[in-house]
Amino acid sequence: MTFSYILSRLDIQQIASTFIVLFAVLDVLGSTPIIIDLKTKGRPVNATQATLLSTALLLGFFFAGDVMLRLFNVDIESFAVAGSLVIFLMSLEMILDIEIFKNTGPIKEATLVPVVFPLLAGAGSFTTLLSLRAEYASPNILIGLLLNMVFVYFVLRATEKMERIISPSAIYLLRKFFGIILLSISVRLFTANLQSLLTNLPS
Repeated sequence: MTFSYILSRLDIQQIASTFIVLFAVLDVLGSTPIIIDLKTKGRPVNATQATLLSTALLLGFFFAGDVMLRLFNVDIESFAVAGSLVIFLMSLEMILDIEIFKNTGPIKEATLVPVVFPLLAGAGSFTTLLSLRAEYASPNILIGLLLNMVFVYFVLRATEKMERIISPSAIYLLRKFFGIILLSISVRLFTANLQSLLTNLPS
């Protein structure tokens, strides 16, 4: 793929559409209360590592996601259903003030789990990338993705300032609100992909 070919494929409208769609799916602003809550539990998030790891996973899945899933005999619908269950459990933690994901291992940071996966590089973003690839030119999708990841980095870096500005009671209310939002996303992701799975079952 030459540089002149990439330039010929650039489309501002496709880049803007990709950015908006991925912005809604990644929803890093909506994840801010989760990240602040993780920090209060002694599980800090490294903004640079989280951004780089998420970008690497999303790029890897963009270029080879369908191949990797086929390698393990897993379809994208099954992957999305599994991811929706993880998001569902996370939403229950936020809504009910319970701890499901117990960090008993040697790694105390929350950078990889749950921030990189499934919040940023999860089933929703993977599925979205594969869907966009069927509609838009790859260079436009990649630019839209990279612009989103730059925004993700600055939001993750700003969580400490936001924690100082927002009162504990406001953080608590935001945690409940976004817990319900996460629950809604998990239900939508589950039902949409479960329907596809049932439709594709051999008769």
